[in-house]
Amino acid sequence: MLLPTASPIPGAAVRRTRKSPLSTLLARLAALIALVVLGALCPSAAQAAEEPGTKAAGLHISDGRLVEGNGNDFVMRGVNHAHTWYPNELGSLADIKAQGANTVRVVLADGHRWTANTASDVANVIAQCKANRLICVLEVHDTTGYGEDSAAGTLDQAADYWIGLKSVLAGQENYIVINIGNEPWGNTDPAGWTAPTIAAIQKLRNAGFEHTIMVDAPNWGQDWQQVMRTNAQSVYAADTTGNLIFSIHMYSVFDTAAEITDYLNAFVSAKLPILIGEFGGPADQWGDPDEDTMMATAEQLDIGYLAWSWSGNTDPILDLVLNFDPAQMTSWGQRIFNGANGIAQTAKEATVFGGGSGDTHAPTAPGTPTASAVTATSANLSWTASTDNVGVAGYDVVRVSGGTETKVAASTANSVTVTGLTAGTAYSFAVYARDAAGNRSARSATVSVTTADTPAGSCSVGYRVVGEWQGGFQGEIAIRNTGTSAVSGWKLAFTFANGQTVSNMWGGTAAQSGGAVTVTPASYTNTIPAGGLVTVGFIGSKGATNTAPTAFTLNGAACVNG
Repeated sequence: MLLPTASPIPGAAVRRTRKSPLSTLLARLAALIALVVLGALCPSAAQAAEEPGTKAAGLHISDGRLVEGNGNDFVMRGVNHAHTWYPNELGSLADIKAQGANTVRVVLADGHRWTANTASDVANVIAQCKANRLICVLEVHDTTGYGEDSAAGTLDQAADYWIGLKSVLAGQENYIVINIGNEPWGNTDPAGWTAPTIAAIQKLRNAGFEHTIMVDAPNWGQDWQQVMRTNAQSVYAADTTGNLIFSIHMYSVFDTAAEITDYLNAFVSAKLPILIGEFGGPADQWGDPDEDTMMATAEQLDIGYLAWSWSGNTDPILDLVLNFDPAQMTSWGQRIFNGANGIAQTAKEATVFGGGSGDTHAPTAPGTPTASAVTATSANLSWTASTDNVGVAGYDVVRVSGGTETKVAASTANSVTVTGLTAGTAYSFAVYARDAAGNRSARSATVSVTTADTPAGSCSVGYRVVGEWQGGFQGEIAIRNTGTSAVSGWKLAFTFANGQTVSNMWGGTAAQSGGAVTVTPASYTNTIPAGGLVTVGFIGSKGATNTAPTAFTLNGAACVNG
C-alpha cells in the first residue's frame, strides 16, 4: 500500500515480511509456557475475564463477542477507507454501502505524522457513516510501526487525540468503535507493545469513554512473534468495562490455512473478542496471503473482517476499486464483495439502522434488464425498479451460466455498469432486489450480452530499474492505456539486449525465450481501464551491462516508450 506521494503507508513492506522460523518457534514455546504457568498458578485467570457489570450504552462485548446495545450479535463485514489522505472522497461511503458492507474502518491522523483531522471533520465522518447505515471504526494511523519507524507516534499521543475529540464522540457509542492506533509497533522489541497498550486503554477509560475500544497487534499488525496473543488476557483484563476487541492484520505472514485457523481459534476459544481489522489477498514479492481461509474462517467463527482498502494505494494491487470509482472494481474487489464468504453474501446491517427488524416481506422481482453501451469489457444494464412494503435497499446483478450464478455488481439504483468483462464473449445477466432486512426478491428474467472485440488501443510503457546489485536487479514496468476503451487479457512483449533474465515477477507472469520476454497479467492486473495503468515488478539477473529495453508492444500494437 503506497500513498500518492510514493512514500509508503507505514507497514506496507514489513507487514508482508516473512517471519523467522526460529523466532516463531521460540515465541510459540514462550506462549505455551506462559499459559501453562498461568493456568497452574491461577486457573481462573487462564479463562476470559468475567463479564464486568458496566456496559457501554451501545456496541459492547458480551461473552467474548461484539454485540449491539440491544444485545444483538454484530459481525463486521466491510473495508478500510483512507479518509485522511483523501478527504474529498467521503462520498465513497455510499459506494461502499452499495456493495453490501455493514462497516467501514476510516483512516484518521492525530497530527504527529499527518495533518490532524479536526473535530468537525470527524463529526462529519460519523454523520456520513450513520447516513449510509454503516458502523464506523475510527483509527489513528500515525502510530504505525512505532519503535521501528522513526516517524511514528505513540499510543499515548493517540489517546490524547481521542480525548480531544470527546465532545464529538460521546453519545455515538451505538455507531462507532475507537481503534486507538494502527499497527502501533514494528518488529523491533515487540514485547514493548503491551504496557503502552494497557496505559492507552486506561487513559481513555479514566477520561470517561464508554465506547468499544479496538487495539491492533504489534509486528506491523501481524503479531508473528505472538506478543498480542500471549498477552491478550492481561490486556483485556486491564479494561474496567470489558468492552475491548483485538484486531489482527493478516497479510503474507498468514499464508497457510493452519496459521490462520490456529491464531483465530485461540482467541475465540478463550472468549477474547477478535476480528481481522485489515487483510490482503493478491500475491506480491513478499508472499501470497491465504485470503480464502481468512474469509472462510471468519464466517465459520462469526467474527468480523475489514479488507484493505477501498481505493487510493499508489500501487493499486490492493485497491478494491480504481480511482474511487465503483464502476472500476478490481478482481480483488470482486473477491471481497462478491466471492465466496464475501461481503454481499455474509454482511448483515446493524439493527440500530433497522436491519433484522422483523420484516419478512421480500421485494417484487425487478424487470428484465436491458443492455446498452456495450464495449469490449463493460456493459450498462437497466431494469424496471422493484417495489417493497418497506423499501428497496439495493440490487444485485448476477451472471448466469447454466445452473450457476456469480454476483458481478451491486447498485442502489435500477441501473449499473458491469465491468471487467472479456472481449468477444457472450454473457447472460439477471437482477435481484433486496431490502434493508435482507429479504431477497425472485430473480428477474435474463438478458444476453456479447461484448465487442478488443480494439487496438494506444499504450505507453514506462520501464525503470529500481535497484541493482552484483549479478541482479529489480525492475518495474508501468503499462498505461492511453486509448478510450479498457483493455483486458493483455500481453506485453519486449526484448532484453544484454542477456538479462527475469527470475521472479509480481503483477504478471513472465515467459522468456532468449532475450524476448512476454508478460501476461495477474488476476488483479487483468484489466487496464481507459486512461489507467497497471504496474508489474520483477527481480532479474544481469551481467556487467543492464541496458533498458527500448521497444514494447501490447497485444501486438507498438507502445510509446516513456
